[in-house]
Amino acid sequence: MNGIWYYIIAFIVIWIVALIFKKPLTKAGVEITPPMLMWKTTRLRTTIDKIANKSPRFWKGYMNVGIVVSFIAMVVMSYLLIDSLLTIKTAPSVSLVIPGVEIPGSPITVPLGYGLIALATVLIVHEFSHGILARVEKISIKSIGLMLLTILPGAFVEPDDEEIGKISKLGRMRIYAAGSVANMSLALVSLGIIFLISNLVFPSVFYADGMDVKAVIPNAPADHILKTGMTLKSVDGKIITDTKSYNNAFSELKPNQNILIITDKGEYYLTTSENPQNTSKGYVGVSTSPHYEVKKEVSNIFGGSIPWIIFNFYDLFNWIFILNLGIGLFNLLPIRILDGGALFKDLLTFKFSERIVNPLLNATTLVFVAIIVFSIVYGLFKSVV
Repeated sequence: MNGIWYYIIAFIVIWIVALIFKKPLTKAGVEITPPMLMWKTTRLRTTIDKIANKSPRFWKGYMNVGIVVSFIAMVVMSYLLIDSLLTIKTAPSVSLVIPGVEIPGSPITVPLGYGLIALATVLIVHEFSHGILARVEKISIKSIGLMLLTILPGAFVEPDDEEIGKISKLGRMRIYAAGSVANMSLALVSLGIIFLISNLVFPSVFYADGMDVKAVIPNAPADHILKTGMTLKSVDGKIITDTKSYNNAFSELKPNQNILIITDKGEYYLTTSENPQNTSKGYVGVSTSPHYEVKKEVSNIFGGSIPWIIFNFYDLFNWIFILNLGIGLFNLLPIRILDGGALFKDLLTFKFSERIVNPLLNATTLVFVAIIVFSIVYGLFKSVV
């Protein structure tokens, strides 16, 4: 079942329950104003205070560095977004990403389970970091809560905006940068865990035995010959056991070469074409990843099933890395409704008056929103047509 149906069913169930039990939910602190549900609480303020008060100097120093990183990321992201217009016909760089839903034109599809967990880490880490830095700057937090816009989840920390307006620009910038810096920090931690799993855990528990076909490129030589799920064992007489042997075998292929590919499903002949990246090299047109088997000494202790849980953790941290990095960086674009817009505005006010700053921020917002919308719409239109 396409993931969109899960969201449609969830939408129907959630809103039926919300409207039937409106009175008790309202008494429990849930605000029901279609199309939005919002739950506010003050219970977690003590937790945020404890974290903020443990080492205010650390948090300020951490976010001072974070401000610099944020502006560097803002410049890089702005350049990449503008530069993406040059390649929009072949590879739109901006697309909608909804866990479990295949979006036409999107280069990736986020798994439902991993995606929702990863998205939860994005929201929690982002909003709590805003709250921690707000308390470090002695800003009151009115409430903390969760929200649901139709079926799209969200989280928020509600600081006192009036108090924020009275503190120093540097203090405000630390608060604005906190969310994205925390997301990028979590992405780095996740990358470290992925590295450890790949380089320490996998070699200790598994051994590579061929390469699994993950995708076959349409109209490539392998199309209609090789299938997703096959395991490549040899190519043109060269044994394939892992990524290194796979790369070595494929690097020696020439265009228009007749080759024999042996898989776990049988033997197949095909003729290579020119590699789009290097016309002197042969091209087959498959996307692969190592095929792993559990080492005998490991399966003797843990059995043949339990070790595969490691792959679940690997995939989870992979999506935590991708979503935290992607959303954290996107949030730093100089667009008025994003943290990047607030940072950009405060930076400009060091030199210019509000009379000049607001039109500049409006202009950057208009330009980048136009590029984003155009890229999304173009990607959807191109995939449908």
